[in-house]
Amino acid sequence: MRVVIQRVTASQVVVDGAVVGRIGRGLTLLVGFAATDTETELHWMAQKCLGLRLFPTADTGQFELSVQDTQGALLVISQFTLYGDCRKGRRPSFAQAAPPAQAIKLYEQFVAKLQQSGLQIETGRFGATMQVSIENDGPVTIVLDRDAG
Repeated sequence: MRVVIQRVTASQVVVDGAVVGRIGRGLTLLVGFAATDTETELHWMAQKCLGLRLFPTADTGQFELSVQDTQGALLVISQFTLYGDCRKGRRPSFAQAAPPAQAIKLYEQFVAKLQQSGLQIETGRFGATMQVSIENDGPVTIVLDRDAG
């Protein structure tokens, strides 16, 4: 499982000209699943995304607060291209990515785990062509990779 986390002042996703998810201050999560991902990876990643201290305190400016501490929101976007392997040739291979039927189940389970936090959780539309607008704050971007096993 791979997640690109971006701390944002605002973010939204549009499908077919309509906004399907929008948040203010919080985190945008671009999420990709491997064919080998299980409940273990989902749980670890959800806890990591919710608990990472990526927000500064007013007094020191150091990263001391998590999205939970700030009562921020999360926008979760499925993105199988995070598993694009570009080591050979000029066209990425997505052989390591979970097939769509498996990936949608993992995506829905991951979103459900995040929803247990009580925070505002918005999503894109799985499998759709999406336009994602991200106002990266900082900029702060973190890449998390949780291999199965």
